[in-house]
Amino acid sequence: MKKFIQTIKNIFSIEDLRIRILNTIGFLLIFRLGSYVVLPGVDPASIERGSNKDNILGLLDTLVGGAFSNVSIFGLGIMPYISASIVLQLLTFAVPYFQKLQKEGESGRKKINQITRVLTIFITLAQSVGYLAATVNQEMLFPGVDRAFFTISAMLILTAGTMFCMWLGEKITDKGIGNGISMLIMVGIISRFPQAIVIEGAAKGMKGALPFIIELGVLFFIIMGVVMLTQATRKIPVQYAKQVIGNKVYGGQRQYIPLKVIAAGVMPIIFAQSIMFLPAMIASMFSDSSDFAGSIGATFSDFTSWQYNLTFAILIILFTFFYTALSVNPNQIADDMKRNGGFIPGVKPGKQTSDYIDDVLSRITLPGAIFLATLAILPAIAHVAGVTREFSYFFGGTSLLIMVGVVLDTLQQIESYLLMRHYEGMMQSGRIKGRSENVAISSSN
Repeated sequence: MKKFIQTIKNIFSIEDLRIRILNTIGFLLIFRLGSYVVLPGVDPASIERGSNKDNILGLLDTLVGGAFSNVSIFGLGIMPYISASIVLQLLTFAVPYFQKLQKEGESGRKKINQITRVLTIFITLAQSVGYLAATVNQEMLFPGVDRAFFTISAMLILTAGTMFCMWLGEKITDKGIGNGISMLIMVGIISRFPQAIVIEGAAKGMKGALPFIIELGVLFFIIMGVVMLTQATRKIPVQYAKQVIGNKVYGGQRQYIPLKVIAAGVMPIIFAQSIMFLPAMIASMFSDSSDFAGSIGATFSDFTSWQYNLTFAILIILFTFFYTALSVNPNQIADDMKRNGGFIPGVKPGKQTSDYIDDVLSRITLPGAIFLATLAILPAIAHVAGVTREFSYFFGGTSLLIMVGVVLDTLQQIESYLLMRHYEGMMQSGRIKGRSENVAISSSN
Protein backbone atom coordinates (compact mmCIF):
# COMPACT_ATOMS: atom_id res chain seq x y z
CA MET A 1 0.00 0.00 0.00
CA LYS A 2 2.89 2.33 0.82
CA LYS A 3 4.42 1.61 -2.60
CA PHE A 4 1.08 2.38 -4.29
CA ILE A 5 0.70 5.73 -2.48
CA GLN A 6 4.26 6.68 -3.40
CA THR A 7 3.61 5.81 -7.04
CA ILE A 8 0.54 8.06 -7.08
CA LYS A 9 2.64 10.87 -5.59
CA ASN A 10 5.30 10.32 -8.25
CA ILE A 11 2.68 10.44 -11.02
CA PHE A 12 1.23 13.75 -9.87
CA SER A 13 4.63 15.24 -9.13
CA ILE A 14 5.39 15.23 -12.88
CA GLU A 15 3.72 18.42 -14.14
CA ASP A 16 3.25 17.33 -17.75
CA LEU A 17 1.77 13.97 -16.74
CA ARG A 18 -0.47 15.59 -14.11
CA ILE A 19 -1.86 18.06 -16.66
CA ARG A 20 -2.45 15.28 -19.18
CA ILE A 21 -4.34 13.16 -16.64
CA LEU A 22 -6.52 16.09 -15.56
CA ASN A 23 -7.20 16.99 -19.21
CA THR A 24 -8.23 13.39 -19.91
CA ILE A 25 -10.61 13.35 -16.94
CA GLY A 26 -12.13 16.67 -18.04
CA PHE A 27 -12.70 15.52 -21.63
CA LEU A 28 -14.21 12.22 -20.45
CA LEU A 29 -16.60 14.06 -18.10
CA ILE A 30 -17.80 16.18 -21.02
CA PHE A 31 -18.37 12.98 -23.03
CA ARG A 32 -20.35 11.39 -20.21
CA LEU A 33 -22.49 14.49 -19.66
CA GLY A 34 -23.31 14.62 -23.35
CA SER A 35 -24.64 11.05 -23.26
CA TYR A 36 -27.52 12.24 -21.05
CA VAL A 37 -28.58 15.19 -23.26
CA VAL A 38 -31.72 13.98 -25.04
CA LEU A 39 -32.43 14.91 -28.66
CA PRO A 40 -34.75 17.94 -28.91
CA GLY A 41 -38.35 16.90 -29.45
CA VAL A 42 -38.11 13.56 -27.61
CA ASP A 43 -40.06 13.07 -24.38
CA PRO A 44 -37.52 11.75 -21.80
CA ALA A 45 -40.30 9.98 -19.89
CA SER A 46 -41.02 7.72 -22.87
CA ILE A 47 -37.44 6.73 -23.63
CA GLU A 48 -37.39 3.60 -21.48
CA ARG A 49 -40.31 2.10 -23.43
CA GLY A 50 -38.43 2.57 -26.67
CA SER A 51 -35.08 1.15 -25.53
CA ASN A 52 -33.43 -1.70 -27.39
CA LYS A 53 -31.67 -3.52 -24.55
CA ASP A 54 -32.89 -6.95 -25.59
CA ASN A 55 -31.04 -7.18 -28.90
CA ILE A 56 -27.66 -6.46 -30.46
CA LEU A 57 -28.35 -2.74 -30.19
CA GLY A 58 -28.00 -3.26 -26.45
CA LEU A 59 -24.32 -4.03 -27.04
CA LEU A 60 -23.95 -0.79 -28.98
CA ASP A 61 -25.62 0.92 -26.03
CA THR A 62 -22.91 -0.55 -23.79
CA LEU A 63 -20.11 0.68 -26.08
CA VAL A 64 -21.45 4.26 -26.10
CA GLY A 65 -22.16 4.31 -22.36
CA GLY A 66 -25.98 4.32 -22.53
CA ALA A 67 -26.17 7.20 -25.03
CA PHE A 68 -27.94 4.93 -27.54
CA SER A 69 -30.90 4.05 -25.30
CA ASN A 70 -30.98 7.60 -23.89
CA VAL A 71 -31.66 8.91 -27.43
CA SER A 72 -28.79 11.27 -26.74
CA ILE A 73 -27.07 13.79 -28.98
CA PHE A 74 -24.12 11.37 -28.71
CA GLY A 75 -26.38 8.45 -29.62
CA LEU A 76 -24.06 7.08 -32.31
CA GLY A 77 -20.92 7.83 -30.32
CA ILE A 78 -17.62 7.42 -32.12
CA MET A 79 -18.68 4.36 -34.17
CA PRO A 80 -19.21 6.19 -37.51
CA TYR A 81 -15.65 7.54 -37.29
CA ILE A 82 -14.35 4.01 -36.76
CA SER A 83 -16.34 2.83 -39.79
CA ALA A 84 -14.83 5.63 -41.87
CA SER A 85 -11.35 4.67 -40.68
CA ILE A 86 -11.98 1.09 -41.78
CA VAL A 87 -13.03 2.24 -45.25
CA LEU A 88 -9.94 4.45 -45.65
CA GLN A 89 -7.59 1.70 -44.49
CA LEU A 90 -9.17 -0.72 -46.96
CA LEU A 91 -8.71 1.86 -49.72
CA THR A 92 -4.98 2.12 -48.95
CA PHE A 93 -4.69 -1.48 -50.13
CA ALA A 94 -6.83 -1.17 -53.26
CA VAL A 95 -6.43 2.42 -54.55
CA PRO A 96 -2.99 3.70 -55.68
CA TYR A 97 -3.88 7.30 -54.75
CA PHE A 98 -4.34 6.40 -51.08
CA GLN A 99 -1.21 4.24 -51.15
CA LYS A 100 0.71 7.28 -52.36
CA LEU A 101 -0.78 9.43 -49.59
CA GLN A 102 0.26 6.87 -46.98
CA LYS A 103 3.87 7.03 -48.18
CA GLU A 104 4.01 10.84 -48.11
CA GLY A 105 4.57 10.94 -44.38
CA GLU A 106 2.98 13.62 -42.20
CA SER A 107 1.38 15.56 -45.08
CA GLY A 108 -0.17 12.37 -46.45
CA ARG A 109 -1.54 11.41 -43.05
CA LYS A 110 -3.13 14.85 -42.70
CA LYS A 111 -4.91 14.45 -46.05
CA ILE A 112 -6.11 10.96 -45.06
CA ASN A 113 -7.41 12.35 -41.75
CA GLN A 114 -9.30 15.09 -43.58
CA ILE A 115 -10.88 12.56 -45.94
CA THR A 116 -11.76 10.36 -42.95
CA ARG A 117 -13.55 13.27 -41.25
CA VAL A 118 -15.57 14.07 -44.38
CA LEU A 119 -16.49 10.41 -44.83
CA THR A 120 -17.50 10.26 -41.16
CA ILE A 121 -20.10 12.96 -41.80
CA PHE A 122 -21.73 11.00 -44.62
CA ILE A 123 -21.63 7.71 -42.67
CA THR A 124 -23.16 9.38 -39.61
CA LEU A 125 -25.96 10.87 -41.69
CA ALA A 126 -26.71 7.42 -43.15
CA GLN A 127 -26.54 5.61 -39.81
CA SER A 128 -28.65 8.25 -38.08
CA VAL A 129 -31.59 7.37 -40.33
CA GLY A 130 -31.48 3.74 -39.18
CA TYR A 131 -30.86 4.79 -35.58
CA LEU A 132 -33.92 7.06 -35.49
CA ALA A 133 -36.07 4.43 -37.19
CA ALA A 134 -34.98 1.77 -34.68
CA THR A 135 -35.19 3.80 -31.46
CA VAL A 136 -37.67 6.67 -31.86
CA ASN A 137 -41.33 6.15 -32.71
CA GLN A 138 -44.05 8.79 -32.99
CA GLU A 139 -45.30 8.13 -29.44
CA MET A 140 -41.91 9.15 -28.01
CA LEU A 141 -42.14 12.65 -29.49
CA PHE A 142 -43.78 15.60 -27.76
CA PRO A 143 -47.28 16.44 -29.05
CA GLY A 144 -47.19 18.66 -32.10
CA VAL A 145 -43.66 17.70 -33.19
CA ASP A 146 -43.56 17.04 -36.93
CA ARG A 147 -41.86 13.72 -37.68
CA ALA A 148 -40.16 14.86 -40.89
CA PHE A 149 -38.74 18.01 -39.27
CA PHE A 150 -37.61 16.02 -36.23
CA THR A 151 -35.84 13.44 -38.42
CA ILE A 152 -33.91 16.06 -40.39
CA SER A 153 -32.92 18.08 -37.33
CA ALA A 154 -32.00 14.94 -35.35
CA MET A 155 -29.80 13.71 -38.21
CA LEU A 156 -27.87 17.00 -38.13
CA ILE A 157 -27.59 16.95 -34.34
CA LEU A 158 -26.42 13.33 -34.25
CA THR A 159 -23.82 14.12 -36.91
CA ALA A 160 -22.61 17.13 -34.93
CA GLY A 161 -22.50 14.96 -31.79
CA THR A 162 -20.35 12.33 -33.50
CA MET A 163 -17.97 14.96 -34.86
CA PHE A 164 -17.70 16.47 -31.39
CA CYS A 165 -16.90 13.01 -29.95
CA MET A 166 -14.24 12.62 -32.64
CA TRP A 167 -12.79 16.01 -31.66
CA LEU A 168 -12.78 14.95 -27.98
CA GLY A 169 -10.92 11.76 -28.90
CA GLU A 170 -8.29 13.69 -30.84
CA LYS A 171 -7.87 16.15 -27.95
CA ILE A 172 -7.39 13.30 -25.47
CA THR A 173 -4.68 11.83 -27.73
CA ASP A 174 -2.94 15.20 -28.11
CA LYS A 175 -3.46 16.79 -24.69
CA GLY A 176 -4.29 13.80 -22.50
CA ILE A 177 -3.07 10.27 -21.84
CA GLY A 178 -3.81 7.16 -23.90
CA ASN A 179 -5.54 6.75 -27.26
CA GLY A 180 -8.49 9.13 -27.27
CA ILE A 181 -10.89 7.14 -29.45
CA SER A 182 -10.32 3.93 -27.48
CA MET A 183 -10.57 5.87 -24.22
CA LEU A 184 -14.05 7.17 -25.11
CA ILE A 185 -15.24 3.64 -25.85
CA MET A 186 -13.71 2.31 -22.63
CA VAL A 187 -15.29 4.92 -20.36
CA GLY A 188 -18.67 4.18 -21.93
CA ILE A 189 -18.23 0.48 -21.18
CA ILE A 190 -17.06 1.03 -17.59
CA SER A 191 -20.03 3.30 -16.89
CA ARG A 192 -22.37 0.33 -17.52
CA PHE A 193 -20.44 -2.19 -15.43
CA PRO A 194 -21.87 -1.32 -11.95
CA GLN A 195 -25.42 -1.53 -13.32
CA ALA A 196 -24.65 -4.92 -14.89
CA ILE A 197 -23.33 -6.23 -11.55
CA VAL A 198 -26.46 -5.05 -9.71
CA ILE A 199 -28.79 -6.59 -12.31
CA GLU A 200 -26.91 -9.92 -12.20
CA GLY A 201 -26.93 -9.97 -8.39
CA ALA A 202 -30.64 -9.17 -8.25
CA ALA A 203 -31.40 -11.86 -10.83
CA LYS A 204 -29.54 -14.52 -8.83
CA GLY A 205 -30.96 -13.48 -5.46
CA MET A 206 -29.95 -15.05 -2.18
CA LYS A 207 -30.35 -18.60 -3.52
CA GLY A 208 -28.02 -17.84 -6.40
CA ALA A 209 -25.26 -16.26 -4.31
CA LEU A 210 -22.84 -19.14 -4.89
CA PRO A 211 -23.30 -19.21 -8.70
CA PHE A 212 -22.85 -15.44 -8.73
CA ILE A 213 -19.56 -15.73 -6.84
CA ILE A 214 -18.45 -18.46 -9.26
CA GLU A 215 -19.30 -16.19 -12.18
CA LEU A 216 -17.17 -13.41 -10.68
CA GLY A 217 -14.32 -15.91 -10.21
CA VAL A 218 -14.57 -17.06 -13.82
CA LEU A 219 -14.61 -13.41 -14.95
CA PHE A 220 -11.41 -12.82 -12.95
CA PHE A 221 -9.61 -15.68 -14.68
CA ILE A 222 -10.88 -14.55 -18.08
CA ILE A 223 -9.40 -11.11 -17.39
CA MET A 224 -6.08 -12.76 -16.52
CA GLY A 225 -6.21 -14.67 -19.81
CA VAL A 226 -6.94 -11.50 -21.75
CA VAL A 227 -3.98 -9.74 -20.10
CA MET A 228 -1.70 -12.66 -20.97
CA LEU A 229 -2.95 -12.63 -24.57
CA THR A 230 -2.50 -8.88 -24.89
CA GLN A 231 1.02 -8.91 -23.45
CA ALA A 232 2.31 -12.13 -25.08
CA THR A 233 5.36 -11.59 -27.32
CA ARG A 234 7.65 -13.66 -29.52
CA LYS A 235 11.27 -12.54 -29.13
CA ILE A 236 13.47 -12.84 -32.22
CA PRO A 237 17.17 -12.68 -31.26
CA VAL A 238 19.31 -10.08 -33.07
CA GLN A 239 23.11 -9.99 -33.08
CA TYR A 240 25.03 -6.79 -33.80
CA ALA A 241 28.49 -6.89 -35.35
CA LYS A 242 31.40 -5.53 -33.35
CA GLN A 243 32.90 -2.23 -34.44
CA VAL A 244 36.24 -0.89 -33.19
CA ILE A 245 36.36 2.91 -33.05
CA GLY A 246 39.58 4.18 -31.54
CA ASN A 247 40.27 2.21 -28.41
CA LYS A 248 36.62 1.29 -27.82
CA VAL A 249 34.60 -1.66 -29.07
CA TYR A 250 30.95 -1.04 -29.98
CA GLY A 251 28.22 -3.54 -30.77
CA GLY A 252 28.53 -7.27 -30.38
CA GLN A 253 25.46 -7.38 -28.15
CA ARG A 254 22.56 -9.78 -28.56
CA GLN A 255 19.21 -8.07 -28.37
CA TYR A 256 15.77 -9.05 -29.65
CA ILE A 257 12.80 -7.92 -31.68
CA PRO A 258 9.58 -8.29 -29.61
CA LEU A 259 6.71 -9.31 -31.90
CA LYS A 260 3.36 -9.25 -30.12
CA VAL A 261 1.03 -12.21 -30.60
CA ILE A 262 -1.74 -9.64 -31.07
CA ALA A 263 0.17 -6.80 -32.70
CA ALA A 264 -3.11 -5.22 -33.83
CA GLY A 265 -4.25 -4.78 -30.23
CA VAL A 266 -7.92 -4.05 -29.70
CA MET A 267 -8.58 -2.53 -33.14
CA PRO A 268 -9.80 -5.79 -34.87
CA ILE A 269 -12.53 -6.08 -32.22
CA ILE A 270 -13.62 -2.46 -32.68
CA PHE A 271 -13.56 -2.74 -36.47
CA ALA A 272 -15.49 -6.01 -36.56
CA GLN A 273 -18.05 -4.80 -34.03
CA SER A 274 -18.73 -1.59 -35.94
CA ILE A 275 -19.48 -3.65 -39.06
CA MET A 276 -21.70 -6.10 -37.17
CA PHE A 277 -24.07 -3.28 -36.24
CA LEU A 278 -24.77 -2.45 -39.87
CA PRO A 279 -26.96 -5.46 -40.92
CA ALA A 280 -29.38 -4.98 -38.02
CA MET A 281 -29.60 -1.20 -38.46
CA ILE A 282 -30.07 -1.37 -42.25
CA ALA A 283 -32.56 -4.25 -42.06
CA SER A 284 -34.64 -2.32 -39.51
CA MET A 285 -35.29 0.34 -42.15
CA PHE A 286 -36.92 -2.22 -44.52
CA SER A 287 -38.34 -4.74 -42.05
CA ASP A 288 -41.93 -3.47 -42.46
CA SER A 289 -41.94 -3.97 -46.23
CA SER A 290 -39.70 -7.03 -46.59
CA ASP A 291 -39.86 -10.35 -44.77
CA PHE A 292 -36.28 -11.14 -45.82
CA ALA A 293 -35.02 -7.89 -44.31
CA GLY A 294 -36.94 -8.68 -41.14
CA SER A 295 -35.34 -12.12 -40.98
CA ILE A 296 -31.84 -10.67 -41.48
CA GLY A 297 -32.52 -8.02 -38.85
CA ALA A 298 -33.77 -10.59 -36.34
CA THR A 299 -30.78 -12.88 -36.93
CA PHE A 300 -28.11 -10.20 -36.62
CA SER A 301 -29.89 -8.48 -33.74
CA ASP A 302 -29.49 -11.63 -31.63
CA PHE A 303 -25.89 -11.77 -30.44
CA THR A 304 -26.40 -15.40 -29.35
CA SER A 305 -27.30 -16.66 -32.85
CA TRP A 306 -24.71 -18.87 -34.53
CA GLN A 307 -24.88 -16.80 -37.73
CA TYR A 308 -23.96 -13.65 -35.83
CA ASN A 309 -21.13 -15.27 -33.88
CA LEU A 310 -19.66 -17.09 -36.90
CA THR A 311 -19.61 -13.86 -38.95
CA PHE A 312 -18.20 -11.93 -36.00
CA ALA A 313 -15.39 -14.46 -35.43
CA ILE A 314 -14.41 -14.53 -39.13
CA LEU A 315 -14.31 -10.73 -39.28
CA ILE A 316 -12.08 -10.57 -36.19
CA ILE A 317 -9.61 -13.07 -37.66
CA LEU A 318 -9.49 -11.18 -40.99
CA PHE A 319 -9.11 -7.79 -39.33
CA THR A 320 -6.38 -9.12 -37.04
CA PHE A 321 -4.25 -10.08 -40.04
CA PHE A 322 -5.22 -6.89 -41.87
CA TYR A 323 -4.32 -4.52 -39.05
CA THR A 324 -1.15 -6.47 -38.22
CA ALA A 325 -0.02 -5.95 -41.81
CA LEU A 326 -0.60 -2.22 -41.35
CA SER A 327 1.10 -2.05 -37.95
CA VAL A 328 4.24 -4.13 -38.57
CA ASN A 329 6.39 -3.79 -41.69
CA PRO A 330 8.93 -6.68 -41.94
CA ASN A 331 10.72 -5.00 -44.88
CA GLN A 332 11.35 -1.85 -42.88
CA ILE A 333 12.50 -3.83 -39.83
CA ALA A 334 14.95 -5.81 -42.01
CA ASP A 335 16.27 -2.62 -43.64
CA ASP A 336 16.78 -0.93 -40.27
CA MET A 337 18.63 -3.96 -38.93
CA LYS A 338 20.91 -4.09 -42.00
CA ARG A 339 21.61 -0.37 -41.76
CA ASN A 340 22.64 -0.69 -38.10
CA GLY A 341 24.79 -3.78 -38.64
CA GLY A 342 22.35 -6.23 -37.06
CA PHE A 343 21.37 -9.70 -38.20
CA ILE A 344 19.32 -12.66 -37.02
CA PRO A 345 21.63 -15.64 -36.31
CA GLY A 346 21.35 -18.17 -39.14
CA VAL A 347 19.41 -15.81 -41.43
CA LYS A 348 20.98 -13.70 -44.20
CA PRO A 349 20.32 -9.94 -44.05
CA GLY A 350 17.91 -8.34 -46.48
CA LYS A 351 15.02 -10.22 -48.11
CA GLN A 352 15.60 -13.49 -46.20
CA THR A 353 15.41 -11.59 -42.92
CA SER A 354 12.22 -9.88 -44.05
CA ASP A 355 10.69 -13.22 -45.10
CA TYR A 356 11.73 -14.81 -41.80
CA ILE A 357 10.10 -12.04 -39.74
CA ASP A 358 6.96 -12.19 -41.89
CA ASP A 359 6.77 -15.98 -41.45
CA VAL A 360 7.15 -15.73 -37.67
CA LEU A 361 4.55 -12.95 -37.55
CA SER A 362 2.05 -15.02 -39.53
CA ARG A 363 2.60 -18.08 -37.30
CA ILE A 364 1.97 -16.18 -34.06
CA THR A 365 -0.87 -14.05 -35.44
CA LEU A 366 -3.05 -17.02 -36.50
CA PRO A 367 -3.44 -18.62 -33.02
CA GLY A 368 -3.69 -15.15 -31.51
CA ALA A 369 -6.49 -14.21 -33.91
CA ILE A 370 -8.37 -17.46 -33.19
CA PHE A 371 -8.04 -16.91 -29.44
CA LEU A 372 -9.21 -13.31 -29.90
CA ALA A 373 -12.25 -14.48 -31.87
CA THR A 374 -13.03 -17.11 -29.22
CA LEU A 375 -12.94 -14.49 -26.48
CA ALA A 376 -15.20 -12.25 -28.55
CA ILE A 377 -18.03 -14.82 -28.66
CA LEU A 378 -17.78 -15.73 -24.96
CA PRO A 379 -20.65 -13.35 -24.03
CA ALA A 380 -23.03 -15.42 -26.17
CA ILE A 381 -21.84 -18.60 -24.44
CA ALA A 382 -22.18 -16.98 -21.02
CA HIS A 383 -25.72 -15.80 -21.77
CA VAL A 384 -26.77 -19.25 -22.96
CA ALA A 385 -25.31 -20.62 -19.71
CA GLY A 386 -27.62 -18.42 -17.63
CA VAL A 387 -25.80 -15.11 -17.20
CA THR A 388 -27.98 -12.02 -17.65
CA ARG A 389 -27.61 -10.20 -20.92
CA GLU A 390 -26.20 -7.02 -19.34
CA PHE A 391 -23.51 -8.87 -17.38
CA SER A 392 -22.66 -11.26 -20.23
CA TYR A 393 -21.41 -8.33 -22.32
CA PHE A 394 -18.47 -8.08 -19.89
CA PHE A 395 -17.84 -11.84 -19.83
CA GLY A 396 -15.09 -11.60 -22.40
CA GLY A 397 -15.98 -10.27 -25.80
CA THR A 398 -15.71 -6.74 -27.04
CA SER A 399 -16.26 -4.95 -23.75
CA LEU A 400 -13.61 -6.81 -21.76
CA LEU A 401 -11.03 -6.80 -24.56
CA ILE A 402 -11.40 -3.07 -25.08
CA MET A 403 -11.18 -2.32 -21.36
CA VAL A 404 -8.09 -4.46 -20.79
CA GLY A 405 -6.36 -3.26 -23.97
CA VAL A 406 -6.96 0.43 -23.27
CA VAL A 407 -6.02 0.17 -19.59
CA LEU A 408 -2.75 -1.62 -20.41
CA ASP A 409 -1.91 0.91 -23.12
CA THR A 410 -2.58 3.81 -20.76
CA LEU A 411 -0.54 2.22 -17.97
CA GLN A 412 2.37 1.73 -20.38
CA GLN A 413 2.31 5.43 -21.22
CA ILE A 414 2.24 6.41 -17.54
CA GLU A 415 5.06 3.93 -16.89
CA SER A 416 7.21 5.50 -19.60
CA TYR A 417 6.69 8.96 -18.06
CA LEU A 418 7.82 7.66 -14.67
CA LEU A 419 10.91 5.97 -16.11
CA MET A 420 11.89 9.08 -18.09
CA ARG A 421 11.92 10.99 -14.81
CA HIS A 422 14.02 8.24 -13.18
CA TYR A 423 11.24 6.88 -10.99
CA GLU A 424 10.96 3.13 -10.37
CA GLY A 425 7.78 2.57 -12.32
CA MET A 426 4.36 1.40 -11.24
CA MET A 427 5.18 -2.09 -9.92
CA GLN A 428 8.21 -3.85 -8.45
CA SER A 429 7.12 -7.22 -9.89
CA GLY A 430 5.01 -8.19 -12.87
CA ARG A 431 6.15 -5.14 -14.82
CA ILE A 432 4.05 -3.85 -17.63
CA LYS A 433 5.48 -5.01 -20.93
CA GLY A 434 6.21 -2.28 -23.39
CA ARG A 435 8.94 -0.85 -21.20
CA SER A 436 12.12 -0.56 -23.25
CA GLU A 437 14.41 -3.27 -21.96
CA ASN A 438 17.02 -4.56 -24.39
CA VAL A 439 14.72 -4.07 -27.36
CA ALA A 440 16.37 -4.09 -30.78
CA ILE A 441 14.09 -2.66 -33.43
CA SER A 442 10.30 -2.50 -33.58
CA SER A 443 8.84 -0.64 -36.49
CA SER A 444 5.32 0.30 -37.50
CA ASN A 445 3.80 1.93 -40.49
